[in-house]
Amino acid sequence: MAKFPEAQARLFKNKFVCRKCKTVVKAFNMLVIQGKVKCKKCHGKALRPLKK
Repeated sequence: MAKFPEAQARLFKNKFVCRKCKTVVKAFNMLVIQGKVKCKKCHGKALRPLKK
């Protein structure tokens, strides 16, 4: 399967996963690094990027 930049951006750009409850959160990179983004479900701040 070919990898298209448009598809990669759509699937992985600005998406993070909560380490506690595994909920997907859409947010900008810098806000996550600064700790200003919380999980919608459990209100945790420990987020990781989606695995490719």
